[in-house]
Amino acid sequence: MTEAFAADQLRSFITRIERLEEEKAALAADIREVYAEAKGTGFDAKVMRQVIRLRKLDGPTLQEQEALLDLYKSALGVG
Repeated sequence: MTEAFAADQLRSFITRIERLEEEKAALAADIREVYAEAKGTGFDAKVMRQVIRLRKLDGPTLQEQEALLDLYKSALGVG
């Protein structure tokens, strides 16, 4: 690999990463806008984030998380 080729390849990777970081920032802004819109209609953004996090879990993992939460709440006399 020649030095010039390596520099060009590195520049290409850096440029692609920078472009993806810009897209990621734009998507994050879009997501914040949706949460703000939902909040404006009366929904709780924190709870929505929790629901989204839970929906990412598979069935057994979700059940385990819910069981642990119930156990901890019971141990602390919460709920």
